[in-house]
Amino acid sequence: MSTETANIPRRSGFKKFLRILLLLIIMIGIFLFWWNYLFVFGEGVKSGQLNYVVKKGNIFKTYEGKLIQSGFRTQTAGSIQSYEFEFSIADDSLANYLMNNSGNYYDLHYKEYKHPLPWRGFSTFVVDKIVSERPVAH
Repeated sequence: MSTETANIPRRSGFKKFLRILLLLIIMIGIFLFWWNYLFVFGEGVKSGQLNYVVKKGNIFKTYEGKLIQSGFRTQTAGSIQSYEFEFSIADDSLANYLMNNSGNYYDLHYKEYKHPLPWRGFSTFVVDKIVSERPVAH
């Protein structure tokens, strides 16, 4: 055995295993966070009359809204049931526009996430644009 190889410290196999395991746990944690909170699970368009848009929250002030959709499926014969689509809005200018024009009929494009984030809103549905707008006929 030469003197050069005798002076090189050997890494413990257990320490190397712990470092790889820690890196793997961090990578899995990052993936699970992305999958549950940032991955867009679904997209679509909902149509109906805009009931309200409000800004609320304890720490994170977010815009929340409700769209009333008409429907025909009910438990009682001869009555009409309305469906409600509750959503969050991430864009301030879009939220202010909707807030100032509530009561109109809208086709709203949304993205659906698996779980809400406090700074994104209370809902898993986040409206990102208006597809079309029609005034209410009186």
